[in-house]
Amino acid sequence: MVFSSLVFIFIFLPLTLVIYFIAPKKRRNLILLVMSLIFYGWGEPIYIGLMIFCIIFNYLSSLFIHKYRKRKKLSKKIFVTTLVIDLGMLAFFKYLGFIINNINALFGLNIYFEKLALPVGISFYTFQIISYVVDVYLNKVKVQKNIIDFGAYVTMFPQLVAGPIVQYNDIFLQLKNRKENINQFSEGIDRFILGLGKKVLIANNIGMVWTIIKATEVSRISVISAWIGIIAFTFQIYFDFSGYSDMAIGLGKMFGFEFIENFNYPYISKSVTEFWRRWHISLGSWFREYLYIPLGGNRVSLIMQLRNLFVVWFITGLWHGASWNFIFWGLYFGFFIACEKFFLGKLLNKLPWCISNLYTMIIVIVGWVFFDSNKLSDALNYIKVMFGLSGNVFIDSTAKYYFHANLILFVIAILCATPIIYFFHKKFKNRFNARGAIMMAASRIFILFLATAYLVNDSFNPFLYFRF
Repeated sequence: MVFSSLVFIFIFLPLTLVIYFIAPKKRRNLILLVMSLIFYGWGEPIYIGLMIFCIIFNYLSSLFIHKYRKRKKLSKKIFVTTLVIDLGMLAFFKYLGFIINNINALFGLNIYFEKLALPVGISFYTFQIISYVVDVYLNKVKVQKNIIDFGAYVTMFPQLVAGPIVQYNDIFLQLKNRKENINQFSEGIDRFILGLGKKVLIANNIGMVWTIIKATEVSRISVISAWIGIIAFTFQIYFDFSGYSDMAIGLGKMFGFEFIENFNYPYISKSVTEFWRRWHISLGSWFREYLYIPLGGNRVSLIMQLRNLFVVWFITGLWHGASWNFIFWGLYFGFFIACEKFFLGKLLNKLPWCISNLYTMIIVIVGWVFFDSNKLSDALNYIKVMFGLSGNVFIDSTAKYYFHANLILFVIAILCATPIIYFFHKKFKNRFNARGAIMMAASRIFILFLATAYLVNDSFNPFLYFRF
């Protein structure tokens, strides 16, 4: 089940809210746990068992880590074993095929394996579980002795399958002491509808441009068409993922939770480093807290800092998918971040915003080609077309058609990818007070109406991050 579906919006969510708010406060985490398991099992009931195992296993392991804390060797053994099993399950479902394929290619073997369906959201909830286990081991948080509360943390459907990655340290107090109120609930509805609009009205529509161009034989794509296609994907993945994050944050507010922001207008960045501070913020925070800093962070020598960056960005790419194009994509960004860290950053700070932003966006856009290609060779061939290195025509009638047919959509996407709309929205609301609030509410109803109409009449409703 996805948030941008009629079943979720008009059946599952209202039903869950009614059950949740009529239940006594002490039973609300149980309601969240049960409804989250139903949500998760809607499309893949076979993996509910895996989810329940993860909850029970990590709950008990953390209790044992806490119990034997004074016996440091035993506590460490339990901790390491827990991490190995958690990461082992992630590797088994997500990377086994990739590993076997590379072994077969490297050694000329023909090892057979049955391809398994990837459990939705396993990368997200595995990282959430690991953050809890690590923090318990380091004594940063108190061990959770209530398995229902722990289960609610792991399975909470607003952020279960696509984040934000909620660290236990940020939410453990809310599991017991949150206070739902009408203002927070209304903010949640507002945020959910805005996210739905991003996803359904912008991402889905602009994504169809990329889908068509990507399916075209690369030798038949003009230079301008290639740029139109990948710019369309640049907006699609942003509005798709940030829209889903907005919906998740909005849903969290409806149930009394405050999740961290996951996006902060990344396409206005002046450097690649800044881009990654603004894009998928919860993932960046996780890697910094649980990988980069434990490796030594910036406190070590230059060579070791380079090693740390390599490890983080190698794993960042691998986290996104089990293929070499994702690994290359991660290292590609790691390379530019290393350059900015050690010498290029000072130069970028002196340049006008338009130049440094252009530099950043070209790197990001080229990166998205690697991200959404099946093979490195496909990505390289497409990039050759983009930069006129393949002999393809510069512009053709198809490119002109895509440009004119989607010009308004691209303008809307550009405006919504910057703080401009938010700035005028806030200024308008503050200036007109009650009347402004009424008009804002009317605009949200209009967005909900349009999104619903679109979902009724169109079957193109992908969500890109489900595959991670």
